[in-house]
Amino acid sequence: MKTEGMPARAFWLIAPGRGEIRTERLPQPGLDEVRVRTLYTAISRGTESLVFRGEVPPSQYPVMRAPFQQGEFPAPVKYGYCNVGIIEAGSSAWRGQIVFCLYPHQDYYIVPAAAVTPVPDLVPAGRAVLAANLETALNVLWDASPRLGDRITVIGAGVVGCLIARLAGQLPSCAVQLVDIDPDKAIIAEQLGVRFALPTGAEGQQDVIIHASGAPAGLVTALDLAGFEATVVEASWFGNKPVSLPLGEDFHAKRLNIRSSQVGNIATVQRSRWHYRRRMTTVMELLNDPVLDSLISGESPFTDLPKVMSELSRNPLGVLCHRIDYRPVELVR
Repeated sequence: MKTEGMPARAFWLIAPGRGEIRTERLPQPGLDEVRVRTLYTAISRGTESLVFRGEVPPSQYPVMRAPFQQGEFPAPVKYGYCNVGIIEAGSSAWRGQIVFCLYPHQDYYIVPAAAVTPVPDLVPAGRAVLAANLETALNVLWDASPRLGDRITVIGAGVVGCLIARLAGQLPSCAVQLVDIDPDKAIIAEQLGVRFALPTGAEGQQDVIIHASGAPAGLVTALDLAGFEATVVEASWFGNKPVSLPLGEDFHAKRLNIRSSQVGNIATVQRSRWHYRRRMTTVMELLNDPVLDSLISGESPFTDLPKVMSELSRNPLGVLCHRIDYRPVELVR
């Protein structure tokens, strides 16, 4: 029988728009379990902002559950899935290993060893918080199925959009443009090695258009930029927000295809041969890219998380990945 062990602190959404840090006690790790001391988490701004504002539709409560979520939507709920830490207890083979886990914002936690993914030595722990978003980006690109030489547009220069653009920009002979309403995003596009455009200046007649802005207007722009029989992949999730589209005009004449993409299932084109662990292992290899450090736009200590989550849920311009630091103050440089 497990006995109570050390205390742990976790961020809880206690009501829509209001969060707090609560203390709980951890049991001793069981057989095939590990105890992780968190180094960093990251806020997945699109989804977590919707959760924080209480905008998850009741029909999606089961679908939207995070792997180690506690509580129920809309609140109180402990939610999150971008956690990087170091294993301190459990199997001796794992101790001292830096790992990624789809765990909420909490300073210590216990999970099955099978639930963690080792972070390669060449990937800094602070960059590894991008793993969940990069897993989404990889799956979206699989769903889009671009071909060599395609003209690819990514709309929305948030974290997922930037990661998609970075991956697409590494495909041979593909011309990639990253479209956003914020002109300052031109700086990050240059760092990612892709062309930047405002919606009014974006090139049309695109072969593949990926929408990741989270704004209905962005999807309208995607339809406008699409060439004949092009594919538009919707990577945004709107929660309970209705979306109106101009499906008259030249939508049918251009024979456009709109398809959804969601990371919970491996893309159809890969599903017969891939499993979740293989996909995450690939993500860890893709994280060995120093350019991705430019997507970390801010950092705050764990104790400030309730305030930070409230501020970020209001969707301020310019914020990309906001990282949460759990390290003792004397270790933070």
